[in-house]
Amino acid sequence: MPEQCTTGRDTAGRGAAAACAVTADLDGLGSLGLDQLRDLRRQAQDDEADLSYLRRLLHGRVDILRAELTRRSGRTAVSDTLLEQLAEILTDLPSEVRNSARHVTLNTPRSEEYQALADELMDDVALADLRSQSDTALQAACIRLTAHERTLSGRRQGLQRTVDGCSAEITRRYREGEARIDDLLSGG
Repeated sequence: MPEQCTTGRDTAGRGAAAACAVTADLDGLGSLGLDQLRDLRRQAQDDEADLSYLRRLLHGRVDILRAELTRRSGRTAVSDTLLEQLAEILTDLPSEVRNSARHVTLNTPRSEEYQALADELMDDVALADLRSQSDTALQAACIRLTAHERTLSGRRQGLQRTVDGCSAEITRRYREGEARIDDLLSGG
């Protein structure tokens, strides 16, 4: 595990664990203390939730841009305005991909880093007046936002691996007697 992976705070006030969560050497988790493992797991879970929120924002924006491009192309018989179609556009269909059973509660990002990233991503294209933008500009925005989504997905998968690795190491310690439930219950 790299030395930079500690549970201290960095200059932005965030847990330094967040900075290394994606790049954490999962084989090195055994060298961390139980409290450090829990802190790393908690920070990775928090960051995963923030990234999930950002991904949802990006998905919504891309869906709206694609709907507008489809509307402009005349490939659809729907003559409704984009606003009238908004509920349908933003409704998710059931996924055909088997996802993990991981539960993530979506809230606005907790950290300043992710809040700033959300603001930056949302400023990419003005949805208030899509009619004033060219098809080329909307297509370029779709491409940019989709690329951002792929990057965030990669980071999120790294965080999920960290959460899973920490959980597995904590479970192993309890199962093999290196950690005791009595210590957890007594606050030790």
